[in-house]
Amino acid sequence: MNGTVKLAVGLALAAALSVAVAAQTSAPADAAVRKVGTVKSVTGNLLVLKPDSGADVNVTLPEGVRILRLAPGQTDLKSATPMTLAEVQVADRMLVRGRPGENDSIVASSIVVMKQTDVAQKQQREREDWQRRGAGGIVSAIDAASGTITVAVTPTLSIAIKTSAGTGFLRYAPGSVKFSDAQKGTFGEIKSGDQLRARGARSADGKEIAAEEVISGTFRNIAGTISSIDAAGGTMTVKDILAKKSVVVKINADSQVRKLAAPMAQRIAFFLKGGAPGGAPATAGGNPPSGAAAPPAGGPPSGGNRGAGGPPDFQQLLSRIPAATLADFQKEDAVMIVATQGTAGSEVVAITLLGGVEPILTASPNGGSAAALFSGWNLSAPGGDAGAQ
Repeated sequence: MNGTVKLAVGLALAAALSVAVAAQTSAPADAAVRKVGTVKSVTGNLLVLKPDSGADVNVTLPEGVRILRLAPGQTDLKSATPMTLAEVQVADRMLVRGRPGENDSIVASSIVVMKQTDVAQKQQREREDWQRRGAGGIVSAIDAASGTITVAVTPTLSIAIKTSAGTGFLRYAPGSVKFSDAQKGTFGEIKSGDQLRARGARSADGKEIAAEEVISGTFRNIAGTISSIDAAGGTMTVKDILAKKSVVVKINADSQVRKLAAPMAQRIAFFLKGGAPGGAPATAGGNPPSGAAAPPAGGPPSGGNRGAGGPPDFQQLLSRIPAATLADFQKEDAVMIVATQGTAGSEVVAITLLGGVEPILTASPNGGSAAALFSGWNLSAPGGDAGAQ
């Protein structure tokens, strides 16, 4: 489930719970049992709930039990609508309140349901909105007084993320490669070098975003060549030109593995050298000036949406490249990686591993500019998801 939606569901159910409790004060406080989770199975008037924490719970639904359907994002039961038990399905989110039954079961007195289909639709709408109004990069400056965060989207383009009291902040969990594990964060947790993505209204020139939501995290950029591969262990050792030492990188089921075709890598290298996607010198907005020459044969790096006056969205470009596996790589291949931080002497876990990048690293011999460009492809970004999680 998309992390933003999952958090919204949890908050909405928590708020609904407080309303339900307030509305049912006639029940003895010490007799009330409450659980929030996902429906695992439904058989007749019995269901199994998988709570957000703890073991599965059997729930009995007496005749006439009140069942309400609450839309994702809603927090007031006044907006909920009645539904029947026949409409409850596996994977629906549910809040159950009732009294203890036998063998740690619950005899329900009221139920609030968020339909899995409603959550999926909201997730899709949010994904599209992140794609349409989102942008990200590496944090290069922070102005706490004004609530402004400057991020480098490409080596030649930075944008200002304007936050306010209404901005929501999420923070990637330490060591996690999943957006769905993101936790509520604060402005103060963000620091230079973090990778950040924001969603909100863009200025006409694309240089500012009035952020509604911001997600950030501290990750490691790796760029270099493969010195060895351990297929059985799912790891590769990379000579990192950024840290100037070798690092062991673990590839697991959550790692995004992609390999660029040579023409695409060449187009990106051209962009990295200062050429705009249209084949002309980059302007402040990332677009070629009026009357620019046609792009080199094969076209520019494309496939990502642009905001008003903004650069290509390389996160979306990456999400459209077919997935690769460890078997598609060999010794001496050039790779660019976004990984967890790891600890001294330990392996890191690849979040994104991109091969076929020889032209890109050639365009940036020390790897620094390449890493800045790669930040636009960071993580399984909200909305981009670069493959379902």
